[in-house]
Amino acid sequence: MTGTGAGTTLFDSHLHLTAARFASDLDEVVERARARGVSRMVTIASDPEDAEEALALAARRPGLWATAGLHPHAADRTSASLMGEIERIAEAPGIVAIGETGLDFHYDSAARPAQLENFEAHLRMAARLGLPIVVHSRSAEAETAERVREYGDGATGVLHCFTGGEALLHAALDADWYVSFSGLITFVPELAEWARAVPDDRLLIETDAPYLAPAPRRGRRNEPAYLTHTCERLAEVRGVSFEKAAALTAGNACRFYGLPDAA
Repeated sequence: MTGTGAGTTLFDSHLHLTAARFASDLDEVVERARARGVSRMVTIASDPEDAEEALALAARRPGLWATAGLHPHAADRTSASLMGEIERIAEAPGIVAIGETGLDFHYDSAARPAQLENFEAHLRMAARLGLPIVVHSRSAEAETAERVREYGDGATGVLHCFTGGEALLHAALDADWYVSFSGLITFVPELAEWARAVPDDRLLIETDAPYLAPAPRRGRRNEPAYLTHTCERLAEVRGVSFEKAAALTAGNACRFYGLPDAA
C-alpha cells in the first residue's frame, strides 16, 4: 500500500509557496515536487498582498493556482475596503477559491469578534462569487460548525488540515463540504479514525508547506514533494493502494477547485 509518487498524479490542495522559507529555492522546490508526481498545487493566500504574489506565481507556472483571503491571525485588519480589495483579486483568472479564512482561538492572534466578522464576510463573498472557500479552524470547533451550518448551503468549503472533532466533521459533511488531511496524519494516531470517516468523494490531502512536515521529515521545512508521505499514510489507514488514494484525492481537488480532471 505504499508508493513514491513516480508515475502517479498527486494534487497538493493547500500550501504556501509565497512563504519566505521558499524565497531562495522556489524553482527547485517545485521541480522536486513534480519529480515526485505532485503535478498540481494551490498556493493559499493569507492577506491581499500575499494573494497578489500567489497570483503572480501561478501565472508563471502551469499546474499552479492561487486563492485570495485574509487569515484569521490577521482578522484585526478586516474592513470594508480590505474585503473589497480581496474580492477584486478573487475575480482574476487563476484564483480558484476564497481563503484561507476561519477561526483560530488557540493563538488568538486577532480578537475573536474580528475573527468571526472576517470569517462570515468571506463566507458571504464565496457565495456571491461562486467560489469554494478554504477554512482554518483551531480550538474553535463549535463556532466553526455553527458557521458551516449557517452558510454551508451557499458556499462549498473545505476544512483544511483537519484535526478531528465529531460535531465539526458532521457539520461539514452534512453541508457537502470537503475535509483535508495534512502530514499530521503520519504522526498523530488519532487522526486515522477521522480519515476513515470521510466519504471517498469528500477527501483531500495537503502539505500546508512549509509547515507541518510529515514523518519521516519532521523538523525540516515541509515541501510539496513530501505529499507522498501523507498519501501513503492515508492509503494505509483506508486500506487502499497508494495509487487509488492519489487518484481519488487529486480528482476531488479538481472538482473542489473547479478544474479539469487531473491527467
